[in-house]
Amino acid sequence: MLINLSDVLSDQHKTVEETVPLTMETIHLRSGDYPVIKSEPVHVRAEHIKGKELLITADTALTVLIPCDRCLEDVRYDFVINCTKHVDIGLSDAELTEELDESNFIDGYHLDVDKMLFSEILSEWPEKVLCRDDCKGLCRVCGQNLNTGSCDCEDPGLDPRMSVVRDLFKNFKEV
Repeated sequence: MLINLSDVLSDQHKTVEETVPLTMETIHLRSGDYPVIKSEPVHVRAEHIKGKELLITADTALTVLIPCDRCLEDVRYDFVINCTKHVDIGLSDAELTEELDESNFIDGYHLDVDKMLFSEILSEWPEKVLCRDDCKGLCRVCGQNLNTGSCDCEDPGLDPRMSVVRDLFKNFKEV
């Protein structure tokens, strides 16, 4: 969704405040595509500070389906996004100072809301997602989800090449 910033960047510097729908239906990452199953409208406010500096705030909430890292069952993960960006569209990304944010989500006089929110979602993306704390995962032999039942597979045991390391730990085990 694009928001026109020409009123903020004109000589009158009017504040733009809009509530727009989130048009992002899927989050595309290198690890896969994750569907957005629920989203709230995005409340965006852009105000002029000085020169070509803008203060942009956005608030929304969305729910994404992410597979469990152990058993691959879909987990509903909620993101609550309240972001504030201080940008100067007169500067390139190489010229930015510490107090300014990147402005790659602004193209000319248009603010790309989805692109701005994508970077926020990416920074809040969880490192590990579990369907529950005691998730047992999948059987290493047959792939059975061990949360729903056990399987009749034999335990393949430990790799015999690691027996020397295992013996070291047994001999030097502290009490």
